[in-house]
Amino acid sequence: MNNFLNSEIDDVQANAAYHSFKSVYRINKKSTVRKWMTGILIALVAFMFLPWTQNIKAKGTVTTLRPEQRPQQVNNIIAGRVVKWFVKEGDNVKEGDTILQLGEVKVDYLDPQLLERTQQQINAKGLSAGGYKNKAATAETQARALLQSRDLKLNQLQIKLQQQNLKLQSDSMDFAAAVNELSVNQRQIDAAKQMLDSGVISLVDFERRKVSYQNTQAKRIGAENKLLQSKQELINLQIEKNSIIQDYTDKISKAEGDRFASLSSAASTEADISKLQNMYASYDVRNKLYYVLAPQSGQITAAQKAGIGEMLKEGDMIVEIVPDHFQYAIEMFVEPMDQPLISKGQKVRFIFDGFPAIVFTGWPEASYGTFGGVVAAVENNTNKDGKFRVLVSEDPNEKRWPAQLRMGGGANGIALLKDVAIGYELWRNINGFPPEYYKAKETVEKK
Repeated sequence: MNNFLNSEIDDVQANAAYHSFKSVYRINKKSTVRKWMTGILIALVAFMFLPWTQNIKAKGTVTTLRPEQRPQQVNNIIAGRVVKWFVKEGDNVKEGDTILQLGEVKVDYLDPQLLERTQQQINAKGLSAGGYKNKAATAETQARALLQSRDLKLNQLQIKLQQQNLKLQSDSMDFAAAVNELSVNQRQIDAAKQMLDSGVISLVDFERRKVSYQNTQAKRIGAENKLLQSKQELINLQIEKNSIIQDYTDKISKAEGDRFASLSSAASTEADISKLQNMYASYDVRNKLYYVLAPQSGQITAAQKAGIGEMLKEGDMIVEIVPDHFQYAIEMFVEPMDQPLISKGQKVRFIFDGFPAIVFTGWPEASYGTFGGVVAAVENNTNKDGKFRVLVSEDPNEKRWPAQLRMGGGANGIALLKDVAIGYELWRNINGFPPEYYKAKETVEKK
C-alpha cells in the first residue's frame, strides 16, 4: 500500500514538473519575432520614402531692412564744449528735439556780434558796388554825348566838304575857261603878228591885242591859283575831319575805359559781397549748430560725453538713437558652399531667442513656435569671416513676428530648400554631398 501511494506521488510530482518545464521554456508556444522584424523593416522602408525638406541652418541677428531705420549715431558737426544737456539715456525723443547745447571754442567765432558786423560789411560793399555802377553809368552817358557831338561835328564838316567840292568844281571850270580863252588869244596874237608884219593892221591894234592876251594869261594864272587854293582848302577840311575823328575817338575810348574799369570794380565788389554773404550764411548755420537736434524719433542710448564743459571735436559721436519705427529683418550669414542655394524670395523659418519652439527640421509644417520669413537680398561679397550676408524680411502670408523683438536679438534661421525622400537625405549626408540645387519662386512684393 505504501509503495502504491509513493508511486502515485511520484507520478503527480513528475507531471507537475513537466508542466512547469513547459510553462517556463514555452516549448509549444509559436514565436512572433519574425512578424515584428518584418513589420519594422516594412515601416523603415516606408519611412525612407517620406518627404523631407532639405534646409540650411544659419545664425542671425535682428536688424532692419532699411539702413535709415537702424541705430544711428548722432555726431558733432562743429567743435565745441558742452553747455547743457536736454536729454538723458533712455529718453524717447521726436525728430527735431534738442539733445545738447554747445558753446563756441574757436577764436574766429567768439565775437557775439559777428553776424551784425558781417552784415555791416555786406551793406558797405553794396554801397561801394552801387557807386561803381553809377560811375559806369555816368561814363556811358558821357560816351553817348561824345558820340552825338562827334556825329554833329562830322555832319557839319561834311557839309563844308561838299561846299568845298562844289567850289573846287567851279574853280576848275573857271580855270578851264581861262585856259580856253588864253588859247584863243594866243591864236589871235599870232595872227595879229602876221597881220602886223604884212601891214594889214596897225601897231596900235597889235598892241591892244597883245594887252588883251596878257590879261587873259594873267586871268588863267589867277584861275589856276584859285583852283589850287580850293584844293588846299579841301585837303585842310579832310585833315580837320580826321583830326576830329581821332580826338573824339580818344575821348570816347577814355570814357569807355572808365566805364569798363567801373564795371570791373563793381563786379569785384559784388564778388566780395557774395563772399561775405557766404560767410554770413555759414556763421548763421554755425549758430544753429550750437543746438544738436534729433535727426529722427527714437530712444537715446550710449551717450559718449557726460560732464558740462567737456570738449567735443568735429565728427565726435554724441549719442546713439534707436529708431522707434522700423521694419524688422534678420541678418544671416551663410557658408560659401550654401550661398548658391539661397535666392531672393526663398522661404526661411526662424526661432527667436526667448521664444519657446519645438522644431522638426525636415517637417516645417509640424514645427511649433517658428516664424516665417522671405529672403529679400543676398550679398555677393563675403564679410571678414568669409561668409555671405543674407537679409530676410517678414513673410506677409504668415503670422507676424513678435512685437517684443529688439535690435541685435538672436535668431536661428532654417532656409527651406527642395523636398526629397528621407532615404535620399540620409544617403546624401552619409556621403557628404551638398543639398539639391533649388531656386525658389520670388514671392516678395516689390516695394
